[in-house]
Amino acid sequence: MEYRIIKSPSHGTLEILARRKGSGSAVKLEDIDAIGLVQGRLIEMVCAADVAEKTVGVTVEDIRGSCPQHMIMLAIFGDTVSVETALKEIQRREKEGNVEW
Repeated sequence: MEYRIIKSPSHGTLEILARRKGSGSAVKLEDIDAIGLVQGRLIEMVCAADVAEKTVGVTVEDIRGSCPQHMIMLAIFGDTVSVETALKEIQRREKEGNVEW
């Protein structure tokens, strides 16, 4: 999996994500303090979304793309501390090889 965090995202970045969100408007993007981006295989992304939402109060959205390797990207929206905490927990579980996400 690959991970990135965007703190205080620009208006343009929010617009890109708004156009590529796979779902409706579950979260108001103008109220976002940070965005965590996680990319990997579908099975990993479903588990990562579950971990992020169970760990802290964040919203997870799938981001549509056209990747020939069938990689999926998630955007984790929330305040900076919550997004960082969610990403750290996902990384911890991946590193441990935790099969019970």
